Amino acid sequence: MRILALDAATEGCSAALIGPDLALSRFEVAPRRHADLLLPMAEELLAEAGWSLHDLDALAFGRGPGAFTGLRIAAGLIQGLALGADLSVVGISDLAALAAGARRSAGVNRCLVVNDARMQEVYWAAYDFDDRDEPRCLGEEQVAPPAAVVAPAGEWYPAGNGWMAYPEALATVHAAANGPVAAIHPHALDIARLAASRVARGDAGSAADAIPVYVRDQVARKSA
Repeated sequence: MRILALDAATEGCSAALIGPDLALSRFEVAPRRHADLLLPMAEELLAEAGWSLHDLDALAFGRGPGAFTGLRIAAGLIQGLALGADLSVVGISDLAALAAGARRSAGVNRCLVVNDARMQEVYWAAYDFDDRDEPRCLGEEQVAPPAAVVAPAGEWYPAGNGWMAYPEALATVHAAANGPVAAIHPHALDIARLAASRVARGDAGSAADAIPVYVRDQVARKSA
């Protein structure tokens, strides 16, 4: 399965290309530079592999939740590439991608992902892993004040940049964790691998389906 994936949901900007015996990626923490970096990253990876877009099976992107501008940049690029090359598209939850990254880097079995949502709120969800070693959400993705985050039962590890953004508000729940933060930013490599499993199951859409998932319904707030 040959998949190109892009992610721009947080300060981290990444692209990844996977295929048989191949896993290439680019990652950079670069706030406000996603629009400049994503397409060149993708072009570099394809050139390194010696592939064109027409050699791919599908495209994938981090569909959110995350920074609204970053999500729209990634979704827009994926839509354009998919239309131009007639490729199917898979959107992957950035919280699930973070859980998969924690599993990949630290071997965790259960993960509480908390990402900074700005406006004194966080995106959060808890995950364990199914028999395919894919993250399974224990409940639903939510946006809420940090004090509303609830730890899952049993042993778990933290992931996401929210733990650093709101250390005092999350101190009580963080104290129950079984280790340090296992992953900070979602990575396109994990998005690509999760997408490959979905494509193999026939679970992919068209360019028109490359739509961000914001979770937060209120996208603007007037000052008091």
